[in-house]
Amino acid sequence: MADPTRSTPAPGLADPARAPSSAPTYREDREVPRDTVAVWRARATHPVGAAILLAVVAQLLFTWHLATPHTLVFDEIHYVPAARRLWALTGPANIEHPLLGKALIGIGIALFGDDSFGWRIMATLAGTATMVGLYAIAWLTFRDVRTAVVTGLLAILNFTLYVQARIAMLDGFMAALVVVGAAAMLWSMRSEGAAVGRRWLLGSVLLGLAAGVKWVAVPYGVLAAVAYLLARGPTRWPGLTIWDAAWRLALGSGIAYFATFLPAFFYASEPLTLATLLPFQLTMFTQQTQVLPHHTYQSAWWSWPLLIRPIWYLYEPVDGAQRGILLLGNPAIMWGGLIAVAACLWGWLRERSVALGGVAALWLGGWGMWALIPKSLGFYYYYYLPSLWLPLAIAAAFHRFGQGRARHWDESFVVLSAGLFLYFWPIISAAPLYGPQAFQHWMWFGSWL
Repeated sequence: MADPTRSTPAPGLADPARAPSSAPTYREDREVPRDTVAVWRARATHPVGAAILLAVVAQLLFTWHLATPHTLVFDEIHYVPAARRLWALTGPANIEHPLLGKALIGIGIALFGDDSFGWRIMATLAGTATMVGLYAIAWLTFRDVRTAVVTGLLAILNFTLYVQARIAMLDGFMAALVVVGAAAMLWSMRSEGAAVGRRWLLGSVLLGLAAGVKWVAVPYGVLAAVAYLLARGPTRWPGLTIWDAAWRLALGSGIAYFATFLPAFFYASEPLTLATLLPFQLTMFTQQTQVLPHHTYQSAWWSWPLLIRPIWYLYEPVDGAQRGILLLGNPAIMWGGLIAVAACLWGWLRERSVALGGVAALWLGGWGMWALIPKSLGFYYYYYLPSLWLPLAIAAAFHRFGQGRARHWDESFVVLSAGLFLYFWPIISAAPLYGPQAFQHWMWFGSWL
């Protein structure tokens, strides 16, 4: 991986320990030939060009053999029927969650048909948007294409994103809106004048829409407010006062959230009204906090980063073969990411680097909040959104500490992650397996069974 363009970071965001160099220019003279290779190299090292290339790769990967299996998988049995009812405006279904995620599944069904491809196609777009959002956060934070590309590649190679981008569940939509919303808020920090407020408002709206998919997005609004208070200074975010940030966050996210319930006002049976909208929120809370019986794949929140108990979404004969889908994080990224988070914390404590501290806080806040959320049971897929911050932490740690002899360690880490992706691919992609006991080949620990 060649060293890409680097440009001067904004105060308080990019780490000053890595001195950037000037961006290459392609002039119409004889010193730099304007051949096809040079043009594509320029595009690949431009932040937008690199993002587009990664997005194309991600979308193709997520969509390949998307329709397999042709049956409902795991929680698709809840959300696909609910999406059908929502689009038909029949009446309420799956009332423990807001409507937006099921509406997005319904868009795929409406556009591509009520089959396995139609159920899942919108999830692939959400997966690609998630990767692009992580890329944007890395670029906006460090102003370094190499760091952003490493973030994007590791996000693609992290099994959790791949699996959730190929299944009609709500978590993929929620995570995409949170990540892109966070990118929009960070974008506001890199802006001036009226654009600061507009972009902060955009991020607030996206966080509100994320809560309109699953409530677990709500704490990220709190994190955004805390981040604003910590990062705000005389050289940052001119023109956006604390009051401006607060009302945009509250109003933008609140209106966006309640707007997601609009279809329910037109149900043929049990429609919502303005009088029942707020009481319905209590009904959802009661549903989400009810005590559930023991489940085979339940796991405690503290165990998720250690990969102690992943969860099988599918393991049965289907479409003429034995197939499996295991929601499991890429071991290199999951375990290496913990070291990277510690390194980012060290960089923050030692150098007061806002960038490194912010990256570590995303993972710590996203994971730690599950210690407070009142759920009677925990499952590994709750760790999906926190797991997405680990590629960012790894890329940030390489950006800051990958110097001298460690200069190309980020490339080696990407290669290692790609190797593990290929190794585990048969049991994360529903590929045909040789028989009922085939899963044993990939079970590194007894707790994975």
